[in-house]
Amino acid sequence: MALRLFVFLCLLSASRALYKQWIPDTNFERASNWDKERVPCANDRLSFLPQKEVSVYVQSAHSISEMTLPRDGEFILAPDAGFVASDGLEAGCEGGDTITFKDADGLQWFDPELWQAASSSDDLEKGNFLFSVHAESVPCQYDDVIFRPETSFRVNTSADTPRIPVRSVSILGKRFSREPQFSQYLQSPLGRLQFHGDHSPQVTGSRCTDPSGCLCGNSENHQRICSAITQNCPQLDCKTPLQPTGHCCTVCGAIITLQFSQEFNLESYRARLQHLFLSQHRYHEVHMAVSKVPGTQRGLWLIPRQGKPEIQVVLVDSKGSVAEALAREIMEDIKTQGGHLGIADAELQTSGNEAAGRSGGVVAGGVIGALVLLGGIALVAFLFTCGVIRPPPLPSFPSWKKRESDDLGGPIDQGFDNPIFDKASELPEIPGLHGGNALNTLSFTQSGVHFVNPLYDETDLNV
Repeated sequence: MALRLFVFLCLLSASRALYKQWIPDTNFERASNWDKERVPCANDRLSFLPQKEVSVYVQSAHSISEMTLPRDGEFILAPDAGFVASDGLEAGCEGGDTITFKDADGLQWFDPELWQAASSSDDLEKGNFLFSVHAESVPCQYDDVIFRPETSFRVNTSADTPRIPVRSVSILGKRFSREPQFSQYLQSPLGRLQFHGDHSPQVTGSRCTDPSGCLCGNSENHQRICSAITQNCPQLDCKTPLQPTGHCCTVCGAIITLQFSQEFNLESYRARLQHLFLSQHRYHEVHMAVSKVPGTQRGLWLIPRQGKPEIQVVLVDSKGSVAEALAREIMEDIKTQGGHLGIADAELQTSGNEAAGRSGGVVAGGVIGALVLLGGIALVAFLFTCGVIRPPPLPSFPSWKKRESDDLGGPIDQGFDNPIFDKASELPEIPGLHGGNALNTLSFTQSGVHFVNPLYDETDLNV
C-alpha cells in the first residue's frame, strides 16, 4: 500500500498554478456596499459619491425614486435587470432614506485578506481554500487570478515593482491568458473603472515548470503587503512565537525548513503530508502552508544574505502544541523516507520550550560558523604574538621630529658618522678623528680604496 501511494505521488504533475480569487465586489445587491448596510428599497434616494469612479453589477430589476450618479461610472446589467420609477407604494419603505454607495477606492491588490486561494476552480466553488503565508495569499507570478462571474469590482493595483505578473486573469467569465488582449481590456472604459493605481497586472501565460516549485515573486512588495495586515495580527498564546518567511505576523506552531535535491517534487510532497498526516482527525485544527521561499545564509560578520531557495512547511494552530506534535511526526518520516523523497536535510523550529532539531544529526550551521570565527580570531592573535604579522609603521613627519627635539631641550644624537662620505667641516670636532693618523688607515691602490686593519700586516694585502 505504501509503495502504491509513493508511485501515485510521483505521477502527480510537476507543478501547478494556484487559483487566487478576489473577495470584494461592487454589486448593487450586496448590502455591505451601502452605508445603511442594506439594499435600497423603492422609496430610498440613492446616492453615488460624485467625485468617485465605480462600476456596479446589477442582477435584478429595482424600483427607485431618485438616484444621484457619480462623475464616471457604469452599470453592468444582467438579463432582466434594470431600474424603474417607484410608485411609492412598496410595503416597509414608505418613508424612504438617503442611502449612499460606499467608496471602493481603498481596496488594495496587495491586501492578503481580500483574496482566497485554492488548488482548483472546483475547490473555489466548494470553499476548500488553502492556508498560505501573507506574501503568497495575494497572486503570485504563476497564479490564475479570478474575479467571480456576475460581479463588478474596483481594485487599486499600486505596487513597489514595475510589473505585477500573473499567469491569467478571468473577469465576468472571460479568461485572459495573453498580454495584448488583456492590455486592450485595461484600456477600455470598464477596465479603467475596475483597475486603478500606478501599475497594472500583466498576463504572461507562463506556468511553473520546476518540479521543486517556484518562488512566488512578491518579496519586493512585502512591506506593502504587511502594511495592510500588521494591525490585524492576532494575540498569541504560545511562549516563543515563530516568524515564517513571507508572513507578516508571528504564529504558534512549527516551521520545518527543507534542503532538497533535484529529485524533490513539491506537489507530491504536499499531497503526501495531506494524505498521511493532515487527514488524521487529531490534526484537523492544524493549518499547513508548503512553498518554496528564498533561503537566508550568514555571510562575513554574520550579515544575512539571500542563499539557495528552501522549502518551508508552516504548521499552525491556536496554541501551537498540536502543530508541534504533527511537526515531530513529519520529522520522523523524513528521517526514514527523506532520501527517497529528495530531502537532503530538515530543520525544525517550534514555538514551545524544547530546542529545535535537525534530521540526521546535522550540526547547526550557526554553531559551526561561530567556532570558525573564534578560531580565526585566535589564529590572528597568535601570529601577532609571534611577530609573523606586524602592524604597519606609522608615518613620519618632519614637524613631529622638530617638535620632539624642542621638547627635549636640545639636539638629539643622530647616530654614528661615516668619515668617508661625510664632509670634515660638518663633523664634530673630535681630536684625532680627521688627523693624519686617521688618514693613514686608508690605502689607495689601483683596485680602489680599502681600510687597513692594524691587526694585520698591510704588506699581506699587496701580494
